[in-house]
Amino acid sequence: MGKAMGFREPGGPEQLRLAEVPEPHAGPGEVRVRVKAAGVQPFDIAVVAGIIPAPEPGGFTVPGNEFAGVLDEIGEGVEGFAAGDEVLGFGRLGGYQELLVAGADQIVPKPPEMPWEVAGAFTAAAQTADIAMERIGVGPGDTVLVHGAAGSVGAMAVQLARLRGAKVLGVARPAWHEQVRELGAIPFAYSDDFVERVAPHGVTAAVDGVGGAALEHTLELIEDRTRILTLADHDRADELGIRITLDARSAARLGRLGGLYAKGELTHRIMAAFPLAEAAEAMRTHQAGNVHGKIVLTMD
Repeated sequence: MGKAMGFREPGGPEQLRLAEVPEPHAGPGEVRVRVKAAGVQPFDIAVVAGIIPAPEPGGFTVPGNEFAGVLDEIGEGVEGFAAGDEVLGFGRLGGYQELLVAGADQIVPKPPEMPWEVAGAFTAAAQTADIAMERIGVGPGDTVLVHGAAGSVGAMAVQLARLRGAKVLGVARPAWHEQVRELGAIPFAYSDDFVERVAPHGVTAAVDGVGGAALEHTLELIEDRTRILTLADHDRADELGIRITLDARSAARLGRLGGLYAKGELTHRIMAAFPLAEAAEAMRTHQAGNVHGKIVLTMD
């Protein structure tokens, strides 16, 4: 048996319960991971709330779509991995548990330079931001506006845009401006004259992690709407002619991003870490807002 944090009926974080569950085993093409850390995502909160339906309504659903840990079981046909390997990976569900089975195409070796807390919370933010950069075609000569630049995806977007040769304007609360500046962006705060202050920089592309008024400001600043991507107002994307991220996560992408971290070209801030049994409190912390980094669960 192993411990898992999950729920049977949708609702708020209070629905999460710590339970003993049968040990899963790796099938063909799969590996079993003894999880060390798992990130807490808006996606996970939506799963618990029932906004994203559970695969088996009424069954015990374990959230968590990013994780890191040590392989302890290798399925038939899996090559390139062995028991004892340290990995990080991604899926859709199942990260909030001690033992997790994943496809061998969903994991990559963990860089030795990457702490467990960072590894467990790295996958979603890094891949989402990288996909966003591709979708809006960021390159040299661009000036990219990033709303929510102190958040986990926003901070990654700032760094990846800079690595692509772009100038970056990072929008965040004044308390996090030094953090945004250290990432390589020019920090901005919201104000009544936001558009007037930003317009002289000649913004050519944007990643919107906030929505609402932030997106409205962005629409005023950028004429080519195909170069605006929202992470927040998905329901308005088609109507406005702007982009959203696609599910283009892959082991190849994750391995490349992990390599950038290993070389010191990416950083990833952990805002708070909670033990698995306090997953509900971790979610409430995320829901409270003012997120300036990643929230992660640890299994030790």
